Amino acid sequence: MPDVSLPSNPGNVLRIRAFRRLWIGLGLSSLGDWLGLLALTAMASSLAGASYPDQSYAIASVLFLRVVPALLLGPLAGYIADRLDRRWTLVAGDILRGLVFVSIPIANDFTWLLVATVIIEAISLVWLPAKDATIPNLVPRDKLEAANQVSIATTYASALPAAGLFVALSLVTKGLNVSLDWLNTPVALALYFNAASFIVSGLVIATLHDIPRGPALAFADRQGVWRTITEGWAYVIRTPVVRGLVIGITGAFAAGGVVIGLARVYVDDLGGGDPGYGVLFGAVFAGLALGMWRGPRLLAAMSRRRLFGFSLVSAGVLLALVAAIANLAVVSLLAVLLGFFAGSAWITGYTLLGLEVEDALRGRTFAFVQTLIRLSLSLVLAAAPLIAGAIGEHRLPLADEAALDYNGAAITMFGSAVVMVVVGAFSYHHMNDRPGTTIRSELRKSLMGTTGVYARRGVFVALEGGEGAGKSTQARLLGEWLTHEGYDVVLTHEPGDSVVGRQLRQILLDHGTGELDHRAEALLYAADKAEHVEKLIKPALARGAVVVSDRYVDSTLAYQGAGRALMPLEVERIARWATAQLRPHLTVLLDVEPELGLQRLESPDRLEAEPVLFHQRVRDCFLELAGGNADHYLVIDGRLDRDLIAIAVRERLTADLVLAEKHSGAQT
Repeated sequence: MPDVSLPSNPGNVLRIRAFRRLWIGLGLSSLGDWLGLLALTAMASSLAGASYPDQSYAIASVLFLRVVPALLLGPLAGYIADRLDRRWTLVAGDILRGLVFVSIPIANDFTWLLVATVIIEAISLVWLPAKDATIPNLVPRDKLEAANQVSIATTYASALPAAGLFVALSLVTKGLNVSLDWLNTPVALALYFNAASFIVSGLVIATLHDIPRGPALAFADRQGVWRTITEGWAYVIRTPVVRGLVIGITGAFAAGGVVIGLARVYVDDLGGGDPGYGVLFGAVFAGLALGMWRGPRLLAAMSRRRLFGFSLVSAGVLLALVAAIANLAVVSLLAVLLGFFAGSAWITGYTLLGLEVEDALRGRTFAFVQTLIRLSLSLVLAAAPLIAGAIGEHRLPLADEAALDYNGAAITMFGSAVVMVVVGAFSYHHMNDRPGTTIRSELRKSLMGTTGVYARRGVFVALEGGEGAGKSTQARLLGEWLTHEGYDVVLTHEPGDSVVGRQLRQILLDHGTGELDHRAEALLYAADKAEHVEKLIKPALARGAVVVSDRYVDSTLAYQGAGRALMPLEVERIARWATAQLRPHLTVLLDVEPELGLQRLESPDRLEAEPVLFHQRVRDCFLELAGGNADHYLVIDGRLDRDLIAIAVRERLTADLVLAEKHSGAQT
C-alpha cells in the first residue's frame, strides 16, 4: 500500500556505490537462476525422448534435484557462509555456477545435467546467506529497509526478463537452424548466455572491496533446522489462526508451483514449444510480482483476513480455467491473474502472521514458514510432472467424429485447482471478520478508490465518539503511557490544532456564528483537516512518532454526513480528498448513549447544543463505520471505568507500535 511517511526512497539506496555494485551482481545472478530453471527443464525434456511420460519424468527429476541440496545441506549452509570470506564466497560462487552451466550443453548428457543441477544448488545454498549477511554492512541503518526492498524486488522481478530472454534465444536458435557442436540442443544458446550472466556477476562483485570478511560463528550457537521445524510445527498445530494461515500460504505457492512444474509439458500439448513455455512462465511471475506489490492496495477495502481467503479461492478458480481452456493466448492472460491472486494471498498471509504471532515466537515461526514454503514449492514442482506423466494422454470422443484432448498436465492442474478452492473457502469461513459485509460491496469500494492509505512508519491513532464520551481523557492517558514507554508522542485534536485551524474552530463552534449552510460547514471542516494532516500529522509520522488525535474523518462523516443529513458519499469524498486518504492505524470508538453523554457537558458549543435526534444519528453512523472495518477499529463502552478503557486501548494498540520509533524525552 502507498507510504505517506517512508523515510527512505528505495531508489535512493542505489546511489550508494558499494550497494549498487552488489545489486548489479545480484540482478545478474537472479537472472541466471531463473534462466537456468527454464533452460534446464527444457533441455531435460529434449534429452528424455519423445514419449509423454519420459518427458514428464525428466522434468520432475531436475526439479526434485533442486530440492535435495536444501534437504541435506540446509543446516550447514549458513554456518559455512559465516566461516568463509564473504566477498570471495560471492565471487567464487558466481563464477563456479557459470562454469558448471557452460559444461551442460557441451556434455549434452542427461546424467550430467542432473549432477550439475545438484552442484549448482549446493553452491547457491552458501551464496544466498552470504549475500543476505553482506547487505547490512553496505548501507546505513536507516536505509536498510529500502535496500532489502530493492534486493527482494530484484530477485523476483528478474524472472520476467529471464522469461523474455528464453523466448528470444529459443526463437534465435530455431531461426539459425545450425548444427554446430556448441549449439547441439535448442536451449544451448540460453545455457551459454546464462553462464555468462553468472561469470559477469562474479567479476562485478570482485571489484567490491567494502565487503567485510564476516564473523566466524560457532556452529553450536546456531539453532538447527530440525529444532526450528519441530518448534514451528508445535506452535502452528496449537494455534488455529496461524495454522490456517500456514496452510493457505503453502497453498498459494503450490498453485503457482503446479503451473510452473507442468508448464513445459502443458505448453507442448497446446503446440507452443519453448517460446510458449517462456511466455507462460513469465506470465505467472508477472502476476505474482504484481499481486505481492499491488494486490493489497488494489483490494484495500477488504480486511486482511477476508482478502486472504478470497485470493486463495480466486487463484483456484483461475487455475481451473487454465486447465480447461486449451488456448495458449487465453491461458497466458489467465496465468497473470492466477499469479496476481496467489501473490496477494502470500503477502497478505505473511503480514497476518506478523500481527498474529507473539513476539517471542515470531522469529522461529517465520523461519519455519519460509522453510515449509521452499520445500512445499519445490516438491510440488517435482511431483506435478510425475502425476501428469502417470495420467498420460486421453481423448474424449464427441459427436460427429470430433474429440476433446485432455492430457495429464491439464487434469493435474484441474485437480490442484479443486484443492485450492477448498483450502481458500475453509480459510475464508474461519477467518471472516466481517460476516455482515458482502464481497461485492468491498470490491466496489476498492474499484471506486474509496479506501485509504496507512503510514508505514509511525502510528496514527484516532479517538472518536459522541459528546461526553471521554475522548480527551483517553487521549491524555494514552499519551502519558506512550511517553512513559519511550515513544515520541504527538497529542492533537480536530478542529483547531493548526494556525489556520484555530480560526476555523472559532467559526465552527462559536454560537456567535449562527446557522451555517450545511455544505459550507462540511467544507470548513475539510479545510481544517487538510491543514492538520499536512502541517502536523504527516511530519510526525515521517519521523516515526505516535500521533493520537481527538477526532478525525469519522467525526465529519458522522456529524456532517449523518447529523446534517448530507449525502454520505459526497461528504466522504471531500473528507478523504482533504486528508489525502490518510487513515488511522487504529480508531478507538467510545460509545455512549447521546442522553448520557450530553449530561456530562458543562457549556455546550454550537454542535453540542443540537437536539438529541441529531446526536442519535451521529452515534448510529459511528457504529456503522466501526462495524465495516474490524481490522482498524476498537469499539469500547464509554460507560466503563476510564482505567479499564485505557488498558483495553493499550492492548489493542501494541501490535501496531512496531511501526513507531522510541525517542528519549521527545514529545510534542
